[in-house]
Amino acid sequence: MNAHATRTRPSELRFLDPAILARLGSVELRARAVVEGLLSGLHRSPLKGFSVEFAEYRQYLPGDDLSSIDWKVYARTDRYWVKKFEEETNLDCHLLLDASGSMGYGSRGVTKLEYGSMLAASLAYLMNRQRDAVSLTTFDEAILTMVPASARPSHLRSILVTLDRIALGRRTDVSKPLHRLADGIGKHGLVVLISDLLDEPERVVDGLRHFRFRGSEVIVFHLLDPAELTFPFERAARFRDMELGDEVMAVPSAVRREYLDALRAALDRYRRELGSEGIDYRVLDTSTPLEFALVSYLSTRGRAR
Repeated sequence: MNAHATRTRPSELRFLDPAILARLGSVELRARAVVEGLLSGLHRSPLKGFSVEFAEYRQYLPGDDLSSIDWKVYARTDRYWVKKFEEETNLDCHLLLDASGSMGYGSRGVTKLEYGSMLAASLAYLMNRQRDAVSLTTFDEAILTMVPASARPSHLRSILVTLDRIALGRRTDVSKPLHRLADGIGKHGLVVLISDLLDEPERVVDGLRHFRFRGSEVIVFHLLDPAELTFPFERAARFRDMELGDEVMAVPSAVRREYLDALRAALDRYRRELGSEGIDYRVLDTSTPLEFALVSYLSTRGRAR
C-alpha cells in the first residue's frame, strides 16, 4: 500500500475515475474505499441513519403484521419498513467474473478485467459486511478458479487474494460455465454476472435462464469500454481479435455506422430478453464510478430474500 493511498479517505474516492482508483494499491483498499464511500453517501441521503441497517430491513408489504413496522425508521424515512426475520436476512451470493481474453481491452487506463475485478471486490466487501455468504468464480471457456461461499469475515480475504492474482484467460464461452454453475447452486440466492458478454446472445440468455429456473435472482453487469460504445477511431487501422488473434484492416468512417447499429441491436436484445426472464441487466461503461453498480446490486438484493 503506498503512502498516497494510505492518506486518502474513502469519502474522497467516491467519484474518482476507475482508472485512478485502479492505481490505489491493493484490491482490498479499493474495495473498502468504494464501499465506505457509498455508505458515507447514503448517510447523507434522505435515508440518513438507515444505510448501515439496510441488511436488516425490508419494505412493508400488504399482509405483514402491523406490529412488525419499525416506527423509528419510519420517522427517519417516511416509509414503512419491517424488521426481517433471521432467515430472511442472509443470502448466498455468487459472483461470476469473466476473465476471457477480450476482457483485457482498455482504452482509458483501465481494462474491463481490472474494472470487473474492482467491482467484484467491492461487491464481495459489501456482501460480507451484510453477513451474506459470498462465492467467487472466474471463467473463460471453462471455470478457472472457484472460491466457495462463506459468510465468515476471514473468507473475504480469500476472495480478494484471488482477485488480486487474476490473469487473463482464453476464449469466451459464457454459456458452458453458466450451465455448470447453475447445476451446482443448491438453494435460492443471488447470482451476479460480470462480463463483456462477447458471445452469442442466445447462448448467454439460455445460460442465465438456467439460474432463474433454479430459483435464483440474477443481475448482469455488461462491461464495455468507452471506445467499444462509441467507436471513436478516425484513422485506418488494423483491428485484432484479442482471443483468436485474427486481424482485419478497416477505415473507421466506413464501418462506424454498421458497427454501432450492430452493437445497439445486441444491447437491445439483451435488455429485452433478460428483462422478460426477470433478470436485472445493466450496461456499465468502464469509466463509470463503481458506486452506480453497487446501488443496482442493493436494489436487486432487496427483492432476493
